[in-house]
Amino acid sequence: MLTNVAAVVLDGFEPFELGVLCEVFGTDRTDEGLPGYDFAVVSGEDGPLRSAAGFSLQTAFGLDRLEKADLIAVPATSDARYLRGDWPEPLLKALRRAVDRNAWVLSVCTGAFVLGAAGLLDGRGCTTHWRHAARLARTYPAAKVDPAVLYVEDETVITSAGTAAGIDACLYLVRKEQGSRVANAIARRMVVPPHRDGGQAQYVERPVAEPDCDTLGEVIEWMQHNLSRAITVDELASLAAMSSRTFARRFVQETGTTPGRWLTGQRVLLAQQLLEETDETVDAIAERAGFGNAATFRHHFHAWRATTPNAYRRAFRESVPGRQAVPAPSGGPRQGHPIPG
Repeated sequence: MLTNVAAVVLDGFEPFELGVLCEVFGTDRTDEGLPGYDFAVVSGEDGPLRSAAGFSLQTAFGLDRLEKADLIAVPATSDARYLRGDWPEPLLKALRRAVDRNAWVLSVCTGAFVLGAAGLLDGRGCTTHWRHAARLARTYPAAKVDPAVLYVEDETVITSAGTAAGIDACLYLVRKEQGSRVANAIARRMVVPPHRDGGQAQYVERPVAEPDCDTLGEVIEWMQHNLSRAITVDELASLAAMSSRTFARRFVQETGTTPGRWLTGQRVLLAQQLLEETDETVDAIAERAGFGNAATFRHHFHAWRATTPNAYRRAFRESVPGRQAVPAPSGGPRQGHPIPG
């Protein structure tokens, strides 16, 4: 059960990545009917602890606070610090003990180097910011580094890429442990997308000049509100006032994935929420989520979640309020699917 959370701070910590952990797990939302977390910022070594932005931080909590944590999260450190690689051995031992007792350990960006020094990435899939992925692979050759994805879950170790990917990884873990309703509510409060699949690209080259408009946000919002209906690229292109080819190219540039894969992922996410929170039949959920029929729904759900809708529903309900026993590959589907309709 995810209730006790500790964020470990080291000298040279990056404020944004620490802030992500504080916002997701350190904000009290119990007045909205959401679960609260016993959250603490923990000093991973003797102070003063200076941030990469130049200010210092003091905390009343030391490494003993990690021993009962359900989740230990390690935010990024400055380039100078991770390049030195002089991580405190007492912290590394505490991280190893956490994994041994089946607690979650999560890193954001270069926090993965701390996990690597603890030996937690050996033989495991992992990621970090694309700028640092090659060094992570060289430094810890037993790690299976994927430089292209947003986050990776391997057993109870979750690693994420830079900056906002830490939000995605945290919300993924909340969804896995506490369900869609909680994760979606936290995302709404943070004004961020409720779900980005872990296999989505971190970084997308932009080989063409930027058009005058900044974003496809209005079209994407329309897509989110019309998941139940058949949607074509031509229709979306018309809404965006672009040709179909230009729209498809721009969509990949903006989101890192194709319109078809994005839609399928959002439909699977909606179906997952309906399986968790309602007693609707698989046929009804297939229709509401825009898959058209149960057979198509089962096909896509299995491709994305490595289980059937009925098995997912049973496993989720049996596991509440504890950890979900549902296979959910962090890399997402192996390939995208065309837009239904």
